[in-house]
Amino acid sequence: MVLKIDNSSLDSEQGKSQNEDASLLELKKLDNKKEIESQPLEVSKGNDNENGFRDFGFNQSILNSLTNKGYKNPTPIQKAAIPELMLGRDLLGQAQTGTGKTAAFALPLIEKLADNNELNAKVLVMTPTRELATQVAESFKSYSSESSNFKTVAIYGGTDYRNQISALKRKVDVVVGTPGRIMDHIRQGTFKIKDINCLVLDEADEMLNMGFLEDIEWIIDQLPENKQMVLFSATMPSEIRNIAKKYLNDPAEISIKSVKKETQLISQKFLYVQRHHKLDALKRILELNNEGVIIFVRTKLLTTSIAEALENSGHTVAVLNGDIPQNQRENTVDRLKKGFINILVATDVAARGLDVERIKLVVNYDFPFDKETYTHRIGRTGRAGRSGEAILFVNQREKHFLRNLENSTRTKIEEINIPSNKTINEKRMEKLIENVNESSLAKDENEALIIDVVDNLKENYSMDDSNIAMAAINLVIGNKSFFVNEDDSWIHKQNNTDRNRSNRNSNNRMRNSNRRTNYQNDSFETYKFNFGKFDGVRVANIISSICNSTNINGRSIGKIQIFNDYSLVDLPRDLHRETKNKLKKIKVRN
Repeated sequence: MVLKIDNSSLDSEQGKSQNEDASLLELKKLDNKKEIESQPLEVSKGNDNENGFRDFGFNQSILNSLTNKGYKNPTPIQKAAIPELMLGRDLLGQAQTGTGKTAAFALPLIEKLADNNELNAKVLVMTPTRELATQVAESFKSYSSESSNFKTVAIYGGTDYRNQISALKRKVDVVVGTPGRIMDHIRQGTFKIKDINCLVLDEADEMLNMGFLEDIEWIIDQLPENKQMVLFSATMPSEIRNIAKKYLNDPAEISIKSVKKETQLISQKFLYVQRHHKLDALKRILELNNEGVIIFVRTKLLTTSIAEALENSGHTVAVLNGDIPQNQRENTVDRLKKGFINILVATDVAARGLDVERIKLVVNYDFPFDKETYTHRIGRTGRAGRSGEAILFVNQREKHFLRNLENSTRTKIEEINIPSNKTINEKRMEKLIENVNESSLAKDENEALIIDVVDNLKENYSMDDSNIAMAAINLVIGNKSFFVNEDDSWIHKQNNTDRNRSNRNSNNRMRNSNRRTNYQNDSFETYKFNFGKFDGVRVANIISSICNSTNINGRSIGKIQIFNDYSLVDLPRDLHRETKNKLKKIKVRN
């Protein structure tokens, strides 16, 4: 079936997000290339006079900032990258969040700009998302916190131009931003780039996946020819190598030998659940763990509907998707960190760069389409050496994807069952007893009042200790039924059915790759768009346009065929009517 779509309207600054297992590093020098094997990033607390960062020759203000942050010894990637960048060399690095990558390029650049008194920016850092731009800018600010004259500005979409223009007019050393907004400011003349002497491309592969290649090349061409270039990427596909070959001058190369890192601290589990039972299963999972939870879904529409359903069940929930204004997003993350919100329902792109230590559970409500998405999602828990839990929802059609995911991550994901009434009721009883016990041990400012109430009940109402305790607990429980008594026969039936099917199919898993093609054909519809090669359209343009104009995630887009005057795109079959209407209006390359 081919659906014909008319086109009109677009903006481009979001798309796929990807992440891989981060790892830390043991150094091996190979001429111009350093190969690094990673270990977890360690931060020592305290003001120890011995600081391994002194060996780099940093000024005292930087060393003071690092000491205040609790940084004592550099990570292996910092040991490898900082000396090269201090010498002014170009650098091609393979690294991810968690390895100390940001400090590896930020610290030497801050050192080189220590005495800069010029008005215009000297360093430009490009990131794929506004979340990462904010995170990198905050890192620059914290590392230079002891230098009152050092200024960093973040520019990205979703925020007021006027504040950014005002900041760019004042003295600024480092500008961190997303490609689209950087281009806007350059074209309008509000970002003066004539003095830029260093360009950093952070998470370059992610920018390519989001269709920013042309934007990146346009920006590079506008910058001064003589500049230092630093390129960091989680993976090294041929496109990244081509960019490095085209723009970097005899770069030092640092690569990471991939080793499992924080995912070792994350308990990875999955449960079988059919689509029409997913929300019920989610509510049952949250009965066991509902403090510090991120639920990943595929579409913006789902974030809202699931959040509303959970709020109606008594949970404190917030939404994070591409439609949320930046100031609201920042407020949401702050409330999550402080515990005012316990559950966040988010899309992949919106949660990019999210780092909240109290996240204990990640729920993959919608199956991730690739290893990178899965790794990024579960990496939101188990932060800074803490343990965490990740649960993956799998339906009948996604079972072979689960096997592929286990093979690509080289991790066995443990099967669990949907919590039954019995399991939930045991948990509720356990929590009630725990709360009552903690309350009895705690010092209470109203202790005198409580004693008076108990004495009054005994004297005037002839109640004994047992009756008083029962009445108090009854007040805590409230009027609603304490135990769950819903029909949970569907859980037992589903578990048994899925287990039988799994056993029957265990000898046929080698056929998964062939079945995957059939599955995709059954799950997709082909849409026709009235633009093609004659319009200069490329695959990345189509992906970017669809992602930014609708709630469709880039990884859910199937096969794309571009002909001379039209294009065919495979999209999920079960799109909402609102999404289909938006598809009729999308426009590529204006």
